[in-house]
Amino acid sequence: MNRLRVRHSTGFQYEGEVTASYNEARMLPQSSDGQLVLYANLEILPLSSNHGFLDYWGTRVSSFEVLTPHSELSLTATSLVEVRPRAHPQHRLAWTALADRIEEATEFVEQLAQTPRTQPPDELVAIARQLVAPAETPCDAALAIARAVGERIEYMPGVTAVSTTAREAWEQGKGVCQDITHLTIGALRSAGIPARYVSGYLHPVPDAEIGQTVTGESHAWVEWFCGDWRGYDPTNLIEIGDRHVMVGRGRDYGDVPPLRGVYAGRGGSTLFVRVEITREA
Repeated sequence: MNRLRVRHSTGFQYEGEVTASYNEARMLPQSSDGQLVLYANLEILPLSSNHGFLDYWGTRVSSFEVLTPHSELSLTATSLVEVRPRAHPQHRLAWTALADRIEEATEFVEQLAQTPRTQPPDELVAIARQLVAPAETPCDAALAIARAVGERIEYMPGVTAVSTTAREAWEQGKGVCQDITHLTIGALRSAGIPARYVSGYLHPVPDAEIGQTVTGESHAWVEWFCGDWRGYDPTNLIEIGDRHVMVGRGRDYGDVPPLRGVYAGRGGSTLFVRVEITREA
């Protein structure tokens, strides 16, 4: 078990004075299988009251507005989470049984439809079909697909943006965790396996000392359904374990951005982000 403290600071610096802004933040984790939230707090500057709720996908949301003039919006989310190793049982659900299970619940059907961000290129669809053919079960096929995408796309920050689609990332052959996750989801859905986007954090140092603070970043991985929801990190080609802190789930990144909003004022804005993670136990 790891006890991780995550400090995530983000916000916007505006070119001119902003008279009002309306925002939503998805930066605080909640307790779920494999993790227990001991403390979670969101500080907003300028001071603003906020309304918390769970969105349609079950993600914790802080909705707030700032109605006084400001030139910068700053948020700091601080969380203390106990994270335990996850069990990854091998479900031997057959393909026909998976099709029957999908029809039983809307949550499975909704995670089968492609979005503009996850629509896979034809070449990736063909690769997914090749991997499905010899697979005994959907679980086996899903793991093979996730590994194939992670091995194919080179992790390289700065070559893509939050608006980059799976097709564009595939053409470049490079991207970040968001791109690799979108590609994996698209390939899984093309094979008839429900898949969803997971946002959160990953402690980047497997053997970090207690008390050591390291620079981290927001992370993304995938979960697919093959009898139960199963997570996998295709960017790092590892199972979801006690270094992963889950924040939200959705169809793609568009359902779980850490900060989203609109503002009234002249000029553009610049996003700033800093994540620090400390292992406390």
